[in-house]
Amino acid sequence: MSEAVERETMDYDVVIVGAGPAGLSAAIRLKQLAEEAGSEISVAVLEKGSEVGAHILSGAVIDPKALNELIPDWQAKGAPLETPVSKDRYVALGPHGSLSIPMWPMPALMHNHGFYIASLANVCRWLAGEAEAAGVEIYPGMAASEVVYAEDGAVAGVVAGVFGVGKDGEKKPDYQPGLELRAKYTFIAEGARGSLAKQIQAKFDLTAGRDPQKYGIGLKEIWQVPDAVFEPGLVQHTVGWPLSGDTGGGSFMYHFGDNYVSIGFVVHLNYRNPWLSPFDEFQRLKTHPAVRRYLEGGKRVAYGARAVTEGGYQSVPALAFPGGVLAGCSAGFVNLPRIKGSHNAMKTGMLAAESAFAAIQAGRAGDVLGEYQSAYESSWVNKELRLVRNAKPLWSRYGSWIGSALAVADMHINSWTGGWSPLGTLKHGKTDAAATGLAKDFKPIAYPKPDGVFSFDKLSSVFLSATNHDEDQPSHLKLVDPTVPIAVNLPLYGEPARLYCPAAVYEVLYDDAGANPRFQINAQNCVHCKTCDIKDPSQNIVWTTPEGGGGPNYPNM
Repeated sequence: MSEAVERETMDYDVVIVGAGPAGLSAAIRLKQLAEEAGSEISVAVLEKGSEVGAHILSGAVIDPKALNELIPDWQAKGAPLETPVSKDRYVALGPHGSLSIPMWPMPALMHNHGFYIASLANVCRWLAGEAEAAGVEIYPGMAASEVVYAEDGAVAGVVAGVFGVGKDGEKKPDYQPGLELRAKYTFIAEGARGSLAKQIQAKFDLTAGRDPQKYGIGLKEIWQVPDAVFEPGLVQHTVGWPLSGDTGGGSFMYHFGDNYVSIGFVVHLNYRNPWLSPFDEFQRLKTHPAVRRYLEGGKRVAYGARAVTEGGYQSVPALAFPGGVLAGCSAGFVNLPRIKGSHNAMKTGMLAAESAFAAIQAGRAGDVLGEYQSAYESSWVNKELRLVRNAKPLWSRYGSWIGSALAVADMHINSWTGGWSPLGTLKHGKTDAAATGLAKDFKPIAYPKPDGVFSFDKLSSVFLSATNHDEDQPSHLKLVDPTVPIAVNLPLYGEPARLYCPAAVYEVLYDDAGANPRFQINAQNCVHCKTCDIKDPSQNIVWTTPEGGGGPNYPNM
């Protein structure tokens, strides 16, 4: 809300937006440092989900490297990392068969032994408990919707907890103006393509000299399967079918816990064919014999989707700005070849905490934490991302097969030389939105009808995500120009929003005569993946935060 509103103000040393791995690790580290120094520090964490973990979705095979540093006795304390990886498989899929690719030629960083299969949502719930025990104040259901700026232009905090605005923009009887949470330093740790991070990066020109951030869409289901097909600790990744060779992506499947199979599909959002539907490609994947055999007799119990940062080393923006920092996937620290980012998110949260604590102890506030930028550049996070920096550009240029072979070779060379490559550092080029081709240059894809056993439709999937929004609120999905979907995107691109959205949010509807198309937004279906904000070829859709507590309620993702 842009008009002047009188709000209650709360003051903290540090306010953290987002109770994910980065935000919670930062909060815990701040309290650890204060205890070590015999001092006090006030920390608040804001979470837009109804509870911590409600919006967390990841594979996840977790590298415990950062957790070992943050909480060395995490096993004794009962952290929910209970299933160690026991088998590591890489499989190439074709339309009618599969080929196992041996792991020995892969760079060491691609191996998963020593890691744990877990629900990242549950890990975050556990981290939240550790944070609260240390004195951190955590506020779930509080969406940070606006940045607060000081008179000198520095970030001074955020506005959170605005409720009770109707669809018409008018205040309802239960209207609450929200709180202004002010801080000496504000940490933005919203995850991929966060709305406040997007604004702050633009205001302070944090992406100057960097490549555009690249993204994928990750779709995931959890199945509970019978003993006959369950292999505790199995990790299987696939490339190839159902995607064409010029479309990047692949699947993951992890067996963990109480006969759970975590199965997911990532499609790189720089795909060209506007007729492609990542959701339907995922549903096709599960019908392949090499995948289906692990789901036989099982039941699908959860579904979700979210954007994944893929730009890596070349796309990390400047991390510090006046009054705050970017941490975790708000800056983009996912190691794409490893399909891992939680350990890097945690470590960057810890580095941010250490820089901010030292600054506050020195009497500073509201300035640029250049120490955090320096700490990142000398950290193992930076080194790890540098080793794999050319993988994504090689996939984008040469396709899944040749690109993968070149990427493996380049990662080996980087590992042997400590970060040198004969290719240097390749560029990503255009944004994912700009990569979208014209509809006339591609054939529409006829996806098979869901069988209700292995493949499903979008609406039944959204039901499993327990997504809910108060319908009497302004749509959090904003159109810069309401005429663009029908006047531009439909004739040029076939209006791909109806296809790339994994939750049936966007529809093109016609009258009884099949004429007069109109664009409909079903915002209540939104699972907060933010793909629309990324992939819309006209960059006409802007994702903003709905009222706190809205969106998915993932139980075990």
